[in-house]
Amino acid sequence: MKIAVLDDYQNIIKDLECFSLLDGQEVLILNETEKDKTLLSEKLKGIEILVLTRERTIVDSELLSKLPDLKLISQTGKISNHLDIDACTEHKVAVAEGVGSPVAPAELAWILIMNTVRQIPEAIEAMKNGKWQVNIGSSINGKTIGIWGYGKIGKKVAGYAKVFGANVLVWGSEESRNQAVNDGFRSAATKEEFFSTTDVVTLHLRLNDLTTEIVKETDLNRMKTSSVLINTARAELIEKGALLKCLGKGRPGFAGIDVYEEEPIYSPDYELLKMSNVLCTPHLGYVEKNGYELYFSKAFENVMSYINGNPVNIANPEILDQRF
Repeated sequence: MKIAVLDDYQNIIKDLECFSLLDGQEVLILNETEKDKTLLSEKLKGIEILVLTRERTIVDSELLSKLPDLKLISQTGKISNHLDIDACTEHKVAVAEGVGSPVAPAELAWILIMNTVRQIPEAIEAMKNGKWQVNIGSSINGKTIGIWGYGKIGKKVAGYAKVFGANVLVWGSEESRNQAVNDGFRSAATKEEFFSTTDVVTLHLRLNDLTTEIVKETDLNRMKTSSVLINTARAELIEKGALLKCLGKGRPGFAGIDVYEEEPIYSPDYELLKMSNVLCTPHLGYVEKNGYELYFSKAFENVMSYINGNPVNIANPEILDQRF
C-alpha cells in the first residue's frame, strides 16, 4: 500500500531498526511540515496510510476532504488535539493509537531544570568566546521543585528531584495530589502557595479543553524573581502572551521552554530566543532514539496489522465494518 510518514525533521526514520517492518510497502517520507492543506494534499496524492510523527501536523476535516484515498492514520503515541477523531470517522478513516514512554520527556525536563538553575549554557557560550567564569548559578539541593501534573512524567521528575536532595511540592487534581502524598511528597494547599513558594515550576499536564490557558498571568506574577518555569508539556497551557510579559518583568526570573504555539520555529528573531533569561530547545521532549524505536515500531506494527486484515488499537472501531 502507499504509505506516507510525515514531519521527519531529522531525516532519521528510514534509519530506525523498526523501519524494516514496512519492507515491501511503498513509503513516502516528508521531512518538512507543510501547513498549507492544499499543498500537503498534493504531496500526499494517492496515499492510503498516514503515519504521524506525534502532533506535528494538524489533521482536520479540511485536510481529510482532500485525501480521498486515505484509509488509515497510524499515530505515534496517543491521540491529542492535533487530530479530529470525529472528522476521521466521518471521512471513514480508521485511526490506530500507539504507545508512549515518560522516560525521554522526564529526562528533558530535568535537563532544563539543571541547566537553567545552574546557568550552564551561558557559561559554555562565554567560554567559546574567550571568557572565563562570567556567571554564577545555583545548586538543586535544598530547593523546592513544584510539579503541576503528577502523572507518569511528573512522577519521574519527582524521583529525580528526591535523588538530588530537593523538596517536591505537587499541584494538580485532587487525585494526583493525594497520590503524591502517598508517595512521600508534599501537596500544595492552594495554587497561590504552589507558585509563590517554589523555586522551580515544571508543567506536566495534558492539553485539553480544561487545561488550555490554565496557567494565568497572575500565577506567573506570584513566582519569585529567582525562580524558574519549565514547560516541556504544551505552550497552550499558559495564558496567551503571559509568559513573555512576565519574563520581561522578571517573574519568573528564568525559563526553560521546549514547546511553542507555532512549530517548527526557524526564525532567529523569535522573541523567546532573544531573551537572556530563557533557555529554548526545539521540542525535544520525546525525541530520543530509544523513544523513536518504541513509538514508530508500534505505529508500523499497527500499519501492517491493518494491511494484513487484522486492524488493532483502532480508536474509532465503528468504521471497520465498512472496510473489512
